[in-house]
Amino acid sequence: MKKIFFTREVRLGIVAVITIAVLYFGLNFLKGINVFSPTQYYYGVYDNVDGLIESAPVYIQGYKVGQVDEILYDFSASPAFRVRISVNKDLQFPIGTRMELADDGLLGDKMIRIVFPEDRTARLHVSKDTLDSKVAEGMFADAAAMLPALHTTLDHVDSLVCAAQMILSGQELQNTMASVERTTANLAASSGELRNLMKQDVPQLLADVQLAVNDLKFVGANLKQVDFQTTFGKVNGTLDNLQTLTSKLNDTDGTLGLLMNDKELYLNLSNTLSSADKLLIDLQSHPKRYVHFSLFGGKKDKD
Repeated sequence: MKKIFFTREVRLGIVAVITIAVLYFGLNFLKGINVFSPTQYYYGVYDNVDGLIESAPVYIQGYKVGQVDEILYDFSASPAFRVRISVNKDLQFPIGTRMELADDGLLGDKMIRIVFPEDRTARLHVSKDTLDSKVAEGMFADAAAMLPALHTTLDHVDSLVCAAQMILSGQELQNTMASVERTTANLAASSGELRNLMKQDVPQLLADVQLAVNDLKFVGANLKQVDFQTTFGKVNGTLDNLQTLTSKLNDTDGTLGLLMNDKELYLNLSNTLSSADKLLIDLQSHPKRYVHFSLFGGKKDKD
């Protein structure tokens, strides 16, 4: 009779083992534990873990290098809590490395932060050593430290608000707003007048300009018909005649030249005109000296 090794019970056992293995690796994977990576463990002691839980992350300069592996407590001892962290085996912690319990975000979560000492040339911790432990001040502690400065800032803000309220309720601002309103009204009126001007006067002005342009075109067309060469020839002839006349006037041989240039002749003419003027004046004053007239042929007056 042939023996059957994979009985129903064996198959169920194999499935159970595989299920347990998958569950174990899955849970560790969800916790962020790499079961295939070699790890080393370190401890820290605290009086208060302040909400720290297992599987909380462990950071070095903001980079996750491990997690909280176990939290042991003994309230009869001091400190009461002993926290074990697991990190990659390649990490080396110099003597003086510190485990700080710190806030992980604004939701109140906690984490472990590894802080290296300044001197990293000292000898190293070995796995399962207890590191220096410290509870870091959280963001709310920093906010509490900032409260005095915040209070002072709020006082200044309150003063600024009061000053702004006084300015807004002051008569000067009201006068300014009234002036702005008047200016806006004037601008609106000016804009209306400008629109009317653009609608009424500007078209008429453009029509007049167009008429003037048409007249200029007409004048230009007439100017094109003018014989400028003949006109300029006549003008040149007239200028030549004026030049000849001017030459004759400046010549002392001619009559006009003598009249214009002979000083003695000018004096004689002036004296003659003066004598004629005196004669006319005497004639008007004593006409009987020069006119003798009688209807009856009487004796002439001796005078």
